[in-house]
Amino acid sequence: MEEKQNFTVSVYTENNVGILNRLSAIFLKRHINIESMTVSKSEIEDVHRFTFVVIVTKTLIRKVVGQLEKQIEVIRAFYHTEDEIIYHETALFKISSKHLYDETIQNKMKFRRAHIISITENYFVIEASGLKEDIDNMYEKLKPYGLLQFVRSGRIAITRPKMAISELLLEIN
Repeated sequence: MEEKQNFTVSVYTENNVGILNRLSAIFLKRHINIESMTVSKSEIEDVHRFTFVVIVTKTLIRKVVGQLEKQIEVIRAFYHTEDEIIYHETALFKISSKHLYDETIQNKMKFRRAHIISITENYFVIEASGLKEDIDNMYEKLKPYGLLQFVRSGRIAITRPKMAISELLLEIN
């Protein structure tokens, strides 16, 4: 039996109303849970990039990418394994100000990419970025201090190998 693994799917699209719904419906129809998702403009003018993270088999991801590319607004879709991409997530942790000068919090901030971005009388906010595991570890370290709020972004990723999307668009135009 084929093993499931993490795949990062990049979908380049025109920026049309309802495209997110149509793309996510493709995952829904196949009962695939989307682990994370981000949307932003891409390196190409007037083209948006959707980044989905899913845990499926290679056979299934190939079928899904094929279905994604059948959408009229989709210019191109790609899938990548973990070792083919460079990726990060960002998280914000809101903690009571009574812990601000706690030396153990300061030690936990020695995490590779964490710093305080806001301080008020009642709370302070730590921003951290890194791999999913880094954010998970930071969460576990800060949880005992009574997180007032916690939020994390979806994955943002770029590929290690060159992607042919720019060349493809030049051919289309």
